[in-house]
Amino acid sequence: MTLIRIARPDELPALVEYPGDTERNAATREYLGQLLDRKCTRPEWCLVAEGSDGRPSGSVVLWTIPGHEVPLAVVLFEAPEDSPETGIALLDAAAAKARELGATELEHVVDSPAQAPQFQRDPQRRGELLRGARFTVVRDGLRFSHQVSGELPADDPRLDFRSLADLGRQPFIDVLQELLADTADARLAADVQRHGLRRAAELLFEETAELRHEPDWWEIGYDADGTPAVVSLPAENPSVPVIGFVGVIPAHRGKGYAVSVVRRSTRVLAANGATEVRGDCDRANVAMARAFRSAGYENFAARLEFSRPL
Repeated sequence: MTLIRIARPDELPALVEYPGDTERNAATREYLGQLLDRKCTRPEWCLVAEGSDGRPSGSVVLWTIPGHEVPLAVVLFEAPEDSPETGIALLDAAAAKARELGATELEHVVDSPAQAPQFQRDPQRRGELLRGARFTVVRDGLRFSHQVSGELPADDPRLDFRSLADLGRQPFIDVLQELLADTADARLAADVQRHGLRRAAELLFEETAELRHEPDWWEIGYDADGTPAVVSLPAENPSVPVIGFVGVIPAHRGKGYAVSVVRRSTRVLAANGATEVRGDCDRANVAMARAFRSAGYENFAARLEFSRPL
């Protein structure tokens, strides 16, 4: 039976090292070092499978938002190619640890193609291991990135933006509720099914608010007729500025506002120092994917989001 244990101090932040793969080793070492420094993880949240030489042959690290004590996801999941049982054991151990710490759900994302800092090679095999550990796919998504350079397009003159600082929370919950009523996002639709429309809107607001943002960044854009048309929730996660959430009210779709609101979120983040902005959407949300591309974003990866109830 493979021994799963907490990584020793001398094994941090390297964990599993791959001979001859200096780019991957350096990137993942730096990434874990940053997670530890930012309190996104703790040394006792870094689990390894011990190889025959006593060194890590596999790893899994619990992750959370800075300042939180309950894990939300696993990162840096590595399993020996010749031992799927070890990979599943690592995921089970991470789930047990997260449950002890108060988590009710644990997430993991698999990006392809493989890239820094996690280098998730062989996504099909990773998916099989996750399913073997009772994770299921909750969203098939696309990831987008925009390198901010030069002057950004002007805001859409048809929209009058008012911020969270001016409006308060309630109008944002109302708009999110209207958007979620016919969302094309599988994960958000599942939240509506599980919690009801109003609570799902509140949870979307609250979960996005966990990311760093300022009240004047978050805005509702009003059409000339005075009704809400778009919502823009840009933010910063621990790694990069992001389009936390954007949406167009159903009554105002077909006017090109999806591109306008992506550009607005981008402008807000750029004005606050962002040089790169990332966003994502469900693959089924064709209109939003088109809006990202039209706003100058590049689809740089696909992302499968997995979740396991605890």
